[in-house]
Amino acid sequence: MYDEYTGDVSIPATVSYGSTTYLVTAIGGSAFYGCSSMTSITIPNSVTSIGNFAFTGCTGLSSIKVANDNPYYDSRNNCNAIIETTSNKLIAGCKNTVIPNTVTAIGSYAFSRGGLTSITIPNSVTSIGDGAFNGCSGLTSITIPNSVTTIGDRAFYGCTCLASIDIPNSVTSIGDDAFTGCTGLTSIKVSNGNSKYDSRNNCNAIIESASNTLIAGCQNTIIPNSVTSIGSYSFYGCSGLTSINIPNSVTSIGNGAFLGCSRLASVTIGNSVTTIGHSAFDGCSSLASIDIPNSVTSIGSYSFNGCSGLTSIDIPNSVTSIGNSAFSYSSGLTSIVVSSGNPTYDSRNNCNAIIETASNTLIIGCMNTVIPNSVTSIGNGAFFGCSGLTSVTIPNSVVSIGNLAFADCSSLTSIIIPNSVTSIGDEAFHGCNGLTEIYSLALTPPPIYYYTFTGCYSATLYVPNESVNAYKAADYWKNFTNIVGIGSILPGNTFIVEGIYYRVTNANMVSVIANAEVDVYYTGEVVIPDSVTYEGHTFAVTGIENNAFDGCFELTSITIPNSVADIGVQAFQGCTGLKSVTIGSGVTAIGAKAFNYCNALETVKCLGTVPPVMASADCFTTTAYNRAQLLVPRNTEATYAATDYWYKFAHIDGWGSAGQGDVNGDGVMSITDVTALIDVLLGHEVGSFYYESADLNSNGRIDIGDVTTLIDNLLNGND
Repeated sequence: MYDEYTGDVSIPATVSYGSTTYLVTAIGGSAFYGCSSMTSITIPNSVTSIGNFAFTGCTGLSSIKVANDNPYYDSRNNCNAIIETTSNKLIAGCKNTVIPNTVTAIGSYAFSRGGLTSITIPNSVTSIGDGAFNGCSGLTSITIPNSVTTIGDRAFYGCTCLASIDIPNSVTSIGDDAFTGCTGLTSIKVSNGNSKYDSRNNCNAIIESASNTLIAGCQNTIIPNSVTSIGSYSFYGCSGLTSINIPNSVTSIGNGAFLGCSRLASVTIGNSVTTIGHSAFDGCSSLASIDIPNSVTSIGSYSFNGCSGLTSIDIPNSVTSIGNSAFSYSSGLTSIVVSSGNPTYDSRNNCNAIIETASNTLIIGCMNTVIPNSVTSIGNGAFFGCSGLTSVTIPNSVVSIGNLAFADCSSLTSIIIPNSVTSIGDEAFHGCNGLTEIYSLALTPPPIYYYTFTGCYSATLYVPNESVNAYKAADYWKNFTNIVGIGSILPGNTFIVEGIYYRVTNANMVSVIANAEVDVYYTGEVVIPDSVTYEGHTFAVTGIENNAFDGCFELTSITIPNSVADIGVQAFQGCTGLKSVTIGSGVTAIGAKAFNYCNALETVKCLGTVPPVMASADCFTTTAYNRAQLLVPRNTEATYAATDYWYKFAHIDGWGSAGQGDVNGDGVMSITDVTALIDVLLGHEVGSFYYESADLNSNGRIDIGDVTTLIDNLLNGND
């Protein structure tokens, strides 16, 4: 447990337990790992073995002492370190260590994650071990003497405050990730006489001379055009890097080369690159665009994972290999195109996806993907982390959904799994916390894993009526708290009732769509109902879809009910005969060009006291703004006149009741309201009448008592 040891710790030479006394001979691996509150340690002469990582993460450690007569270890000259006597290797240090000039090697992880801020390495040292200064985030500078020949793997990994590195000409071996995560580096230099490495052209990088491989870079690196490969993790975590030009000489970009370069906004990839490695640009969230040249044949797994700034990807016909989740968590993607002629992949039917042609497997999708009917599999991680995905239709051609296929698609609210699907992978919908409805149409529950739907079990699971008990008994399907049987009407189905076509959007809602018959349009006066019943099931009418009434030039009047929330893009475009529109109080959004070319409009009546949000000024035409009368609820005229695009109407007037008693809606309470109220009670026909203003005695109905109350109010001067 971290911080189990605090303050000054002195390890005894012996310890008694029960009636037995034991000699303390060893300090186990990670024994004091993470004890950041420990300030000093004293080691007795009985200790003959100290395990790996014994003092890693002891950031508060300022004093280390080894008993003078220990034959295996010492702290010569009060150096505040542990030195292995026989090899002269320093194996553990602290923030106050002074390395004696008798030390020949700094051991693996000797100062790892400690509180070290500065250190002098003497000329006696010839090697710096693996992870020796790993995670020393407070270390601001380091001088590597000309005696050092070897720098181990991850030797300075995560030394975020290091500003510069000078590699002497004595160094002939630099391990993997030696300077990875040194995010503060602005200068890297290799001495001119070094036989193994160089920093040609003052490029601020370390290049392996024989192979022309750049193995370590920084935020000021300029890649020379003699470099042929970008080494693995060479710029990993370089958060200060904002742009990079990869010259035409480079043929490969290594695994994780630019991983975590969160401010990298501009990348130019030369036309000789053939390979983009695993996680090469993983986490480059500022990257707005990428041009993959036609030389690239291989794109590794997770290569552009987390590139949330990317909006489009074009895959050239040279690419024949794309790894799993290559563009996962690239949540801004709206366009994916594979060049025609690619022998391995395609984007058939302009589907905004990458499909493996031979297997008909969709391997990469985005928020605008339309899965073609020819796709048989949705690959592993195909939509992984696509937080912009709100809906997707899986066609009946699909038989399998891969691992992590839709994982963390947090905006996905509903999914229909067709009865063709026989296999759903592990974590396929893991973390889709926005799902409220899941439809599984297979009569026999397809096998799933424990994590297939983790985070989604509160969603309603709709299954065929005859299969409810089977799903309630099936492994992991039974974890859903609400399993409901459904009949034949499913989301996506369409039907017609009294001349209006609807599309089912979920178990209880429909939206109005275009007339499904060829060259048949809505005509005359159309009143959309609040709800519609089909095959015994009642649906609320909540939307008007894009282009639903597009081109219905014989439509003269439309009444949109209060249940509708959205009017789609170009919903009534080209309705040139439309004269009257009534917009229900529930409408909150009107799509672009919703009433484009509706120049005959005479009246637009809004029932809502809050103006719906218009997507743009072209929701109505200039002619309509100038000609039509906009009727809004009385006393909201000023609100509409101050709201975007509604203010463009030249004629804005109030309608409806001014309040209780104004039953005829003329704006005042008078004897004409009494007459209108009596006429309604007698069953006579009247003009405007507002029932909500007529129940003056608040008994829930219109009766003679309301007449009496209204007369009393008039006589007493009440309003």
